[in-house]
Amino acid sequence: MGNHIKRDMRFIKELKEGDMISSIYLCKDKRTLQTKAGKNYYSMQLHDKTGYVDGKVWDLSSGIEHFESMDYIQVDAQVTSFQGALQLNIRRVRKAAEGEYDPFDYMPCSKKNMNEMYDELVSMIHTVKEAHLLKLLQMVFTEDESFIKAFKIHSAAKTMHHNFAGGLLEHSLSVAKLCDFYAKQYPIINRDLLITAALCHDIGKMQELSEFPENDYTDEGQLIGHIVMGTIMLDEKIKQIEGFPKKLATELKHCILSHHGELEFGSPKKPALLEAVALSFADNTDAKIEGFIELLDGNSGQDNEWLGYNRMFESNLRATSK
Repeated sequence: MGNHIKRDMRFIKELKEGDMISSIYLCKDKRTLQTKAGKNYYSMQLHDKTGYVDGKVWDLSSGIEHFESMDYIQVDAQVTSFQGALQLNIRRVRKAAEGEYDPFDYMPCSKKNMNEMYDELVSMIHTVKEAHLLKLLQMVFTEDESFIKAFKIHSAAKTMHHNFAGGLLEHSLSVAKLCDFYAKQYPIINRDLLITAALCHDIGKMQELSEFPENDYTDEGQLIGHIVMGTIMLDEKIKQIEGFPKKLATELKHCILSHHGELEFGSPKKPALLEAVALSFADNTDAKIEGFIELLDGNSGQDNEWLGYNRMFESNLRATSK
């Protein structure tokens, strides 16, 4: 990836009305519709890591080759405007060949270095002293090469927060760091239990959400959800560790099952242990603050402007004055 010959890649955020472009985009959604006159046309949503734009193919004659949703497509198009939003009027299109594009150009990525974050996570693992919990963390995060590779670039959400490649790693590490602070501040906390729960709390998202470029809920994710799926994944690993204390296993699974804090937020249980309370607060803190930061990033250049009502915060939000 990345050592191929680049075509004239025009990121969606840079497009301006009137531009004539020849570029490769990810076609997230392709539909065949009809004009009022009964003529077929294609309506698409085209994506790259900077955003998305609607595309239309009005003339399905020569120059329009076969492609499907989730294909990378090479388009020759004019940038037009429709009802205040940019739109691509596509004249030619074909499916792009592998090597013509870099998949990382088409997925939003963490601003942080994924390998550095992973090294930090491994360092955090080695601070856990209880032998069974340490072994569990090593089984999850350091012994399974294919899991590590997928975990590093997985997102933590479809839309809400950390919905980018590396988001799950970034969120898991942030929550663990907050929990490390809690454990220092409140020595009564069982640090080994809390750090283990923090690092593992969202591993069910590996199965709940499909990989990029799709990054959508799987059937299992919709029907079972990451909280229960993650608990099952941990339980399977715990059973492979000889002499894992039953009570400790139950307490760890409780922390995972209650980490959303409230039944209406999807937790099967409400926190009943001090460590479970700490984890639910750390998870909520990181989700909310990162969610707010992403909102500000999406509205940069509009300092002191109200951002409108936000469902996550149930409030009309605004950037702090500079």
